Amino acid sequence: MQLYAGPWQKEYWLEAAKALKSLRVLVFAAILVGLEIILSMLVIPVGGNALQIHFTFLVIGLSNLVCGPFVALLSGCAADLLSFFIFPMGAPFFPGYTLTAMLSAFIYALFFFRAQISVVRIILCKLVINVGVNVLLGSVWRTMLYGKGYWFYFGTSLIKNTILLPVEVLVLFLVFSLLLRPLAQTGLIPPQPTKQIPFTCFRLRRGQETT
Repeated sequence: MQLYAGPWQKEYWLEAAKALKSLRVLVFAAILVGLEIILSMLVIPVGGNALQIHFTFLVIGLSNLVCGPFVALLSGCAADLLSFFIFPMGAPFFPGYTLTAMLSAFIYALFFFRAQISVVRIILCKLVINVGVNVLLGSVWRTMLYGKGYWFYFGTSLIKNTILLPVEVLVLFLVFSLLLRPLAQTGLIPPQPTKQIPFTCFRLRRGQETT
């Protein structure tokens, strides 16, 4: 198990394929799919229903940091379908949103699986998802479902995702800073360079100074 520069390396995909055969990884993915379904019910409205803070992105990012792109496609599909059937919100089932869930999970895995986690990487990942998936693709699905016109949904979605972007980046960075070391210690991910987890290092240095 090692870190890779990016998903263009052959070894990266070989390791991602191994994750499909790992019972530990599959159990971890299943647990986080369950947590994602629960968190999908937790929504904080900010400035009305048009702007809401969801926390499922944390679980999706963490899951695919560990599980990789192949498991990401399966877990993204499972989480969306199970969420719909367990907690239906009144809207009809639409396969486009299942595709969105799978694609988002896949992108998280491409950026985070077996990679050095940094603020820049998190920002780039969230930019691709927020703009490419949520805004561009999401506006297509809303146009097909509700018919107000693509640019109407594009504008409202762009404003929402732009506002939420720095919040989501900050929260992801904080969560990863706390969990990268424990995940490496359990063997679920390779060890990160020390400089990539500053909050953990700060706590360790502070503890060493006080002993």
